[in-house]
Amino acid sequence: MVGIIVASHGSFAAGILQSCQMIVGEQENIKACTLMPSDGPEDIRRQMEEAIASFDDPSQVLFLVDLWGGTPFNQANGLIAGHEDTWAIVSGLNLPMLIEACGSRFTSESAQEIATIVIDTAIDGVKVKPETLAPKAKAPAAAPVAAAPQGAIPEGTVIGDGKIKYVLARIDTRLLHGQVATAWTKTVQPNRIIAVSDNVAHDDLRKQMIEQAAPPGVKAHVVPIDKMIQVDKDTRFGNTKALILFETPQDALRAIKGGVSIKKLNLGSMAHTPGKAVVSKAVAMDQKDIETIEELISLGVEFDVRKVPGDSPASIKDMLKKAKQELAK
Repeated sequence: MVGIIVASHGSFAAGILQSCQMIVGEQENIKACTLMPSDGPEDIRRQMEEAIASFDDPSQVLFLVDLWGGTPFNQANGLIAGHEDTWAIVSGLNLPMLIEACGSRFTSESAQEIATIVIDTAIDGVKVKPETLAPKAKAPAAAPVAAAPQGAIPEGTVIGDGKIKYVLARIDTRLLHGQVATAWTKTVQPNRIIAVSDNVAHDDLRKQMIEQAAPPGVKAHVVPIDKMIQVDKDTRFGNTKALILFETPQDALRAIKGGVSIKKLNLGSMAHTPGKAVVSKAVAMDQKDIETIEELISLGVEFDVRKVPGDSPASIKDMLKKAKQELAK
């Protein structure tokens, strides 16, 4: 796995790494190196050398630094000598960049390849509201005129094998957020993210927030449960690799009983509300949840209980047992 050094003036590097791990989970082979007011250049260089020595693969190192030309950059630049073919430095450190770098390690073993990926993400993460304050984009070059009108694909058309591919189906109270948009998307590589919720489909603000939270290159949609049942049967989605999200196990059960062909559910989070038993840091259940999950299991659905890909799966049976014990008290 590519080793990552996050380096900055002051404690910025340590803070942004903590923020990143709140979103994508604990990370291995990543270290924060900080240049404090009382430190000299040799101090942060020593931190970097110790970090590199601790990595599983010190032949692949990515430095993410705050300022081009600052002391952290200069010390990284001194260390990179002799490793120009495999190491890389990227300045302008921000949170989207760091999250992208962590997620990219699931699909790339090259520090330099990850460096090229995170640049676009870092730039794309800089946004402004109201949008009228954003700098005007340059007009794109004129596209060639299409030879024929480009319209909707006619109903009944069979694309590919005519069956949508579910690369991940997840139960998560928050639906689309950082852990999903980065770590899971990098791991399962969907071309569509579909949040399936009657509540959110009729809430314009939440719907817009989810659609805007999609990572670069992936479209996000919000649809009601009945619509998802129709989409599952639509042969025009044969080339779709979907990451599908449910707010609750009840929504997942309704979709599956309606014909959505999901055989495995990732249980990410179920928020605690009054009357629910806390069974882990991320999951709380009430009696209805227990009954719903047991019905899903009886239908042959397998459960994969973990927040992020790097976590070890927990036992759904142990969770159900603990929930029953807690609710019986």
